[in-house]
Amino acid sequence: MASKNAGSTARPLIALTLATLSVCLWAFWPGSESNSPKLGLDLRGGTQVRLTPKAVSGGVITDSQLGQAVIIIRQRVNGLGVAEAEVATEGSGDNAAILVSIPGISQQGIADVLKQTALLSFRPVEAEEASTVPTAKPSDIIAPISADTNSAELQNAFKVIDCTNPATRQGGEIEDSTKWIVTCSRDGSVKYLLQPAFIKGESITDARAEIPQNSAAWQVSLDFNDEGSAQLADASNLLYKKTSPQNQFAIVIDGMVFSSPYFSEPILGGSASITGQFTQAQANELSSVLRYGSLPLTLELAEVTSLSPTLGQGQLDAGILAGALGLFLVMIYLLFYYRALGLVAVFSLVVAAIITYASVVALGKQIGFTLTLAGIACAIVAVGITADSFIVYFERIRDEIREGKSLKTAVNSGWTRARRTILVADFVSLLAAVVLYLLSIGSVRGFAFTLGLTTLIDVFVALLFSRPMVLIFTRSKWFASGSPMTGLNAGRIGRIHATNAEVLAESAGE
Repeated sequence: MASKNAGSTARPLIALTLATLSVCLWAFWPGSESNSPKLGLDLRGGTQVRLTPKAVSGGVITDSQLGQAVIIIRQRVNGLGVAEAEVATEGSGDNAAILVSIPGISQQGIADVLKQTALLSFRPVEAEEASTVPTAKPSDIIAPISADTNSAELQNAFKVIDCTNPATRQGGEIEDSTKWIVTCSRDGSVKYLLQPAFIKGESITDARAEIPQNSAAWQVSLDFNDEGSAQLADASNLLYKKTSPQNQFAIVIDGMVFSSPYFSEPILGGSASITGQFTQAQANELSSVLRYGSLPLTLELAEVTSLSPTLGQGQLDAGILAGALGLFLVMIYLLFYYRALGLVAVFSLVVAAIITYASVVALGKQIGFTLTLAGIACAIVAVGITADSFIVYFERIRDEIREGKSLKTAVNSGWTRARRTILVADFVSLLAAVVLYLLSIGSVRGFAFTLGLTTLIDVFVALLFSRPMVLIFTRSKWFASGSPMTGLNAGRIGRIHATNAEVLAESAGE
């Protein structure tokens, strides 16, 4: 029986220890990125980009187009992680602008992301060559260069275009998908002569980065609507028979070639996959571009400015101090009211704090999660949520003792009753966090994410640490003796059917 009891406490503690060590190694691995949380726009500052929209087919820009553009830009930025991005419109019609504010990203970094927000199309590759500096350059050539047919003028432009010159590959032109174009890859290493598009971005219903079964390589899987499926089937059936590079198609965004995979077979059924030597980051980037690359209008990068923190280091320090003070006061109260049993709560709070901090750092590295003042406030609130779990369990134990049960029985039956209450309460908090995250934007979304994270941590700490530690503490003879310092003194909590001596005798008998 002793070995069985030891196992029942050792296994969850070992599991939690391994999980905590894994999260800490993930967060603080030597030589990795900064080992501190990523801070949000209100605490760290960041970059603001002002975009001016242009209607694709001319005419007046409608509020509906602006709204759709804001949704797509927000999705694309959030596709990089929980980044607390703020996307808003200013003005209306031809005088409208879209303002994008993102924390902790350099001016060049945010510009690179948002310059890829024009129309997306798939074009057959007619010719491609490694880009070199030509001996004779035409003046003022900026890709893409378009023409109605594959004319001698277009072929000459393909020969002389200098994609190694950054000024050549500015992009941003309103691209006519029905025309041939000469353009460059994003990095300027390859130049392309491309046929008219056979698929536009709005035909893509989903794109995702994944590793298929029986493979170790990342790929991007695509789904198309009915129109796109038919166009893809026709194009792939024609192109796969050709030799390189004419069996390739270019994924063109903002006039520049993002990628140029090839067809190895006809693609029927409306689903396809793009394979290659992708890293996880490259596959995620390509899937994000394919998923959110089509806009109802084109955007010009009007201005990029740096933002200073709106709250600053002083407010950050005050928030951290408030959290530490709140944690300290909760610990003092638990020790005062529950005496030695309160040590379990104190240790549990420390463990929860360590896991929470390491998780925030790790998620910042993995998905770009940023911590704002709202997130810090949520972490402070989480101290109370975690403390509630201990109080529910401890009070259940006391109730069982008041009803005349021995300490060992009270600890086990009290947990059975308390566990249901703890799980239901945490489920309600988690459900609220999910709903709030799905329906909100900006810093409120960050608050919801932090609430969900801390709620899950509370569940794991209660199950894998608090419960086993209570078992370890209460198995000692000192606890069974009913000393006033245990927090389970029969006289102090009002046990009505037994004295402390009887408690000790019952415990020894069990």
